[in-house]
This record gives sequence, C-alpha cells and structure tokens, in this order.
Amino acid sequence: MILGAGAMGLLAGCGGTRSTLGTQSGTAGLEAAMLALGPNVDPAEAARAARLAYSVSSDLAREYEITDLPLVHNAKVNLGVKKRGLCYHWARDVQTRMVHARFATLQFDRLVANAENPFLLEHSTAVVMARGGNWRDGIVLDPWRTGGTLHWDHVLSDTKYKWKLRADVPIRKRGAGVSLARAEG
Repeated sequence: MILGAGAMGLLAGCGGTRSTLGTQSGTAGLEAAMLALGPNVDPAEAARAARLAYSVSSDLAREYEITDLPLVHNAKVNLGVKKRGLCYHWARDVQTRMVHARFATLQFDRLVANAENPFLLEHSTAVVMARGGNWRDGIVLDPWRTGGTLHWDHVLSDTKYKWKLRADVPIRKRGAGVSLARAEG
C-alpha cells in the first residue's frame, strides 16, 4: 500500500488535494479582487471575467471527467486511463478560454511553481492581471488543486506555491533534468 501511494505521487506531476472550500469568496469576491487590480479595470469586464472563470472551471471538470482527487486523476492521465486533467492542461485551457473572451482591461498568463526543485512536484496555473500590469500583482486561477472547483488567490498571498512566470522558467523533460528550452504547452 505504501509503495502504491509512493508510485501515485511519482506519477502525479503536480501536488495538491481536493478542498471542500475550493474558492476564496465566490464570484462576487473574485469580481471585487479583479476590480482592485487597478484603476483601469472595467467593472463590467471584472464581473464577466469572474463569472467566466467559474464556468470555465466547471466546464473543464466535466470535459476532463474529474471524479477523483487531483493526484489520483493525474495518475490516471499519466497511465493513459484519462486523456487530460494535469495541472498544466488546466492552466493552458483556462488561459486560452479567458483570452478568447477578449478582455480589454484584463490579461491572462500562466505561472509555474517548483519547476527547478527536484524534490517538489511542479505545478502550473493561470493568472489574471490588469492589462499592462505585473503578474506578481495578479490573481491565481487554479481549479486543478480543488478537483475542478475554482480556487483563486492573490499571487503573493498564495503561500502554498512560490510562483514564477511560465515564460521565465526552463522546463524539465521527464527523465532529462532541467532543459534550457521552453515548453510548447
């Protein structure tokens, strides 16, 4: 049993557990947090982006057929039982869908944590910030860590992870150590 749990951890690719809370304060709280990103954030866009972030999270949970804790689902993806649902899938798909919604005063990117630490599991997420703003002042949009329910927090308040902008992190290829090339995904 211990070996099985250890193998699950090695197969996972990200770290985390399902939370019963899953959010900070729901859609209204996320809307208020987005508005606070800067004086040029349009209130209507903040409201639309908050609603969309929650609906995208739910849609992806259905598409990925999430029925398990994140690490269990990751193991199923890595074993070929499920097609998608690793943290970087969530991060890429959340970012893509938010970008396609065409916000004028908000922008979206991706963050990575633990990429250069061989002892911790790498984790990816999407981030929203005021257009032209700094990602460090942004808000993490992370439905992976709660098994499909949107978890959000300010980047600097999210003490579970030490985030870096994805574009600034060399990627690690499986079994190859740290690579100097950036990932396509």
